[in-house]
Amino acid sequence: MSADADPDLARLYRDTRQRVVALVSGLDDEALDRPVPACPLWSVRDVLAHLTAVAEDAVAGRLAGIPTEAETAIQVARFRGRPVPEIIAIWTDVAAAFETVVGKARVWPALIDVTSHEQDIRSAVGRPGARDTEAVWHTAQELLRGLRPPVPLHVAVEDAEFTLGPDGEPRLGLTTTRFEALRWRMGRRSQAQLAALDWSGDPAPVVDHLAIFGPTEQDILE
Repeated sequence: MSADADPDLARLYRDTRQRVVALVSGLDDEALDRPVPACPLWSVRDVLAHLTAVAEDAVAGRLAGIPTEAETAIQVARFRGRPVPEIIAIWTDVAAAFETVVGKARVWPALIDVTSHEQDIRSAVGRPGARDTEAVWHTAQELLRGLRPPVPLHVAVEDAEFTLGPDGEPRLGLTTTRFEALRWRMGRRSQAQLAALDWSGDPAPVVDHLAIFGPTEQDILE
């Protein structure tokens, strides 16, 4: 994959959605009701409800942008108590229309959300996987490009390097992976885990600027 590739966001969302559906369809009630470490107020079932509600509300014209915390809580509550097959059926029913919008309008937050939550579910139920997908590759790329550290920072992943922050030397270095970058940018790592990444020097100036959400209060081990 090229760093300059123009990804098909609709296809990447669809591929990820289908993996999530296949994963949760095979879970029993105990697994579906497990708390999700990255979203401590939610169960696996609630994460599925959130993803479904975003797509449903967007297609229905009820969503003007990224949902607020209050809107998200209402969305999840709307599906509470409904059977998982019913939730999946609703997501599937609105998916084609939603994916068309995601692709045409370049709705990166939708792809980032479903990609991040796939990994949240996998972590909660002990089913690691899908870490080298196109969705992870491209969302990590987008998230790293959006990182604005207050000091010069050089981030190296498996197949690329990113020069971030203000010009100047010396540059603090970080060696990581695309999967890990997705996880820590989305707040799925604790403060201690962020500080323990593979830094070339003292990360104190940038640690508080790495995560869009979070970081988590507890370590998340995946």
